[in-house]
Amino acid sequence: MRVLKSFFILLLVLTYNLANAQYTEVINSNRPGVSESAFSVGTNVVQAEVGAYTVNEEHTPLQYEISGFGIDFSIRYGLLFEQLEISLDGIYQNDNVTYNSSSVPFEDKRANFRNLTLGAKYLVYDPYKNAEEAKPNLYSYHANRKFQWKSLIPAVSIYAGANFDTKNNPFVPYTAFSNSSDQSGISPKVMIATQNNFNGGWVFVMNLIKDRIGSDYSDFQYIFTLTHSFTPQWVVFGEAQGISSDFYADNIFRVGGAYLWTKDFQLDANIAFNTKDTPSVFNIAFGASYRLDFHKDKEIDNGNGNTGNFKKKRKKKRKEDNFDSDGL
Repeated sequence: MRVLKSFFILLLVLTYNLANAQYTEVINSNRPGVSESAFSVGTNVVQAEVGAYTVNEEHTPLQYEISGFGIDFSIRYGLLFEQLEISLDGIYQNDNVTYNSSSVPFEDKRANFRNLTLGAKYLVYDPYKNAEEAKPNLYSYHANRKFQWKSLIPAVSIYAGANFDTKNNPFVPYTAFSNSSDQSGISPKVMIATQNNFNGGWVFVMNLIKDRIGSDYSDFQYIFTLTHSFTPQWVVFGEAQGISSDFYADNIFRVGGAYLWTKDFQLDANIAFNTKDTPSVFNIAFGASYRLDFHKDKEIDNGNGNTGNFKKKRKKKRKEDNFDSDGL
């Protein structure tokens, strides 16, 4: 907990050195993949990202099968500063495990949260902060789509959170190094998230994650996600996720797409699979993202009482003068 307190204090200090709006006119969702964007949703924006998926796993050496369904969700909120976002993330799964190693197969029904995490993300570096909008070349289509070396410099954010594991949770494993099979409690999670925006509608996101730190079942994960927008509405993506720990290791791949229904509502779908049989994985997922947009641009006061509304005042004054001159 001291580590988390120090982290949040660091966020407050960094806030006074960075000032850049991350709010976008259309929804900024982390779906359809499982990686985290480097950017927040923007201040006073409440965003819900929810999905449902099938569970289909088979472990050939241990002779068991898992089938069922799950629901994953993320509630995101831009708090206080444009760079800061808090989120509640979780995955609830309900499945049946069928053990075929004995002469008579038997089933075990499971239902609980695979993970439930409360955390905060903060943008520490934005290469687009002081960059002006690139003006299009009206005479060359290829010039507007050519590769720019500066796009190799990513935006970088840091994340810190806490996992909440309930008692007797069948999805929380334990190891031979543990003194008890009950691994309930609170454990930290940290992450570095980077994002590159390339010309032509390409975006590359990378996450490096250390999860459940200090527990017997801590793991390291990497997630690489590449998305491409063909039109302002349609996006496709490919993703690779690696997981490494003392009790489990895997490489999971996802492909899918998303459709922007309105500027505040997005639909998505994807499939996930791996290339091994310990266990084999094949899941189908559908989801949606929706935001409640209460964002307002902050008025700028330059110290003389001018908040940038002088143009409106001039227009109002001009109308009053015209009104008086007409004698009405």
